[in-house]
Amino acid sequence: MQDLASRTILITGADGLLGRNFATSFAEHGSTVVLVDINDSIEDFSSQLLAKDYKVYCVKSDISKKESWYNINEFLKNNDLFCDVLINNACTKSENFFEAFEDFSVDDWQQVMAVNVTAPMLACQVIGKEMAKNNRGSIINISSIYGLVAPDQSIYEGSEYLGRSINTPAVYSVSKAAILGLTKYLATYWGKNKIRVNAIIPGGVYSGQNETFTNKYIAKVPLMRMAQPEDIVGAALYLASDMSNYVTGQNLVVDGGWSTW
Repeated sequence: MQDLASRTILITGADGLLGRNFATSFAEHGSTVVLVDINDSIEDFSSQLLAKDYKVYCVKSDISKKESWYNINEFLKNNDLFCDVLINNACTKSENFFEAFEDFSVDDWQQVMAVNVTAPMLACQVIGKEMAKNNRGSIINISSIYGLVAPDQSIYEGSEYLGRSINTPAVYSVSKAAILGLTKYLATYWGKNKIRVNAIIPGGVYSGQNETFTNKYIAKVPLMRMAQPEDIVGAALYLASDMSNYVTGQNLVVDGGWSTW
């Protein structure tokens, strides 16, 4: 993967659990990393990476707005950067994210879809267009196992995260399934421009869920554990590098075997 040292990697949702691990790993491989997130804490994370002499840039932005992507594109040009790899990783929850399907509001639905689906589309419109001009690039969309298969509702009784009852709402499944459709469409649309477009489908990643949830989840995983953030990184490194230069339009499932049953 030595070719990664010459590449610029743009990561949305770079301040999140997976985003931070993606950014750190690519930086360790010598890549120039552009961190994009709406959270103020992204600047602190950027400073931490810069302190290690990694090549890092930081953009605080609302990626659900097309104007933001024009600004990001200008930022890249002003810093003499070309986005070799775009990782559409950002994902959000609304205030009432865990409401029952029958009571889920349209406002919450639209808020989640704006970040989970519209933002990757806008990123591809603007950044992908630049890739097409140069006939090179890799786009990696982060989906979810629940974009591939339906959530198992039985694991959620008594399940909590940070002291709050949790479930997987329909808007999450629908948004992550949409990412798979976008991936396949763009793989065929930009194949002639030598742009590869693939999706990573992570299984459940441990981030502090209670023991009830964890035990129920791992009982359905052949590898008998939840994923750790670093388990997903290898797939991103592979799809960003020349090791996957004949791979496009694919959904790389990293779920410990959850979807195999």
